[in-house]
Amino acid sequence: MDFVKTKKTPGKKKVKPHTPRNRRKVSRLPVSAIIRSIGSGTLKVFVFLSVLTVISLTFVMFYNYLLTSPYMKLENVEILGADEDMKNELLQMCGLTSERGLLSLKLESLKRKIEKHPWVRTATVERRFPHTLIVQVEKQEPVMLVLMDQLFYMNGQGQLFKPVQPHEEMDFPVLTGLSGTETDQGEKLGRTLHVLSALKGEEGCWSLQNLSEIHLGRNGGISLYFNHIQAAINISWQNPARDMKGLKQVTKHLNESGKIDLVTQIDLNHVDGAVVSFKRNQV
Repeated sequence: MDFVKTKKTPGKKKVKPHTPRNRRKVSRLPVSAIIRSIGSGTLKVFVFLSVLTVISLTFVMFYNYLLTSPYMKLENVEILGADEDMKNELLQMCGLTSERGLLSLKLESLKRKIEKHPWVRTATVERRFPHTLIVQVEKQEPVMLVLMDQLFYMNGQGQLFKPVQPHEEMDFPVLTGLSGTETDQGEKLGRTLHVLSALKGEEGCWSLQNLSEIHLGRNGGISLYFNHIQAAINISWQNPARDMKGLKQVTKHLNESGKIDLVTQIDLNHVDGAVVSFKRNQV
């Protein structure tokens, strides 16, 4: 049998249409099922909000009960760091009575109110359950009186904290030379404190207890007046300890020469030494 070879004629290949193997089937829910699903979610949200509201109201009611509860009444106020007069003033000023509830007190507001008292520098306030309020005050400590349009107390931080009343203590050195309108008043008070701190270490006639006045001159100079000598002592505020050492040497010589009572001024602001001024026609 003869086999006849046939040639394949070139041509276009037939392309079979592509049929996706894994086509997803889309299922459609009926409208009633969707409505039921939405309704179920809304109900859950409503129930959650209702429970949350009940819990919140319960806490509010419980808190309000505690505010007025007799088990949380303010029965004891301990004020530390104050004398009896100040304690009574603070109690009246802040309205701290047994009618108040311990939880109803706003501590920060109470602290600010207490610190408005002129003799209170700082205060801390805390609750001690169930019936006690603890108030710790730091009193103002005056170190000097400052004379301007009226007499003021000055504390150890250079702050003028209250006017001096006639019945109050005045046994402090007096600062003069301020008008109250200076733009550099704080700086001048700071210089005065620097001089006072140097005098704290002195004893005897040159001690801080025997200082009667500090005068601030217009040129920035500082003059000291002591009880035992009728003379102005001019010193520099930058190095008052050095000047006090020189003052002791000068006054020792004046005492030995018998001229100490004739002195009107001792100026220690000179590089070469002290300059002493005497009463006229007395030396």
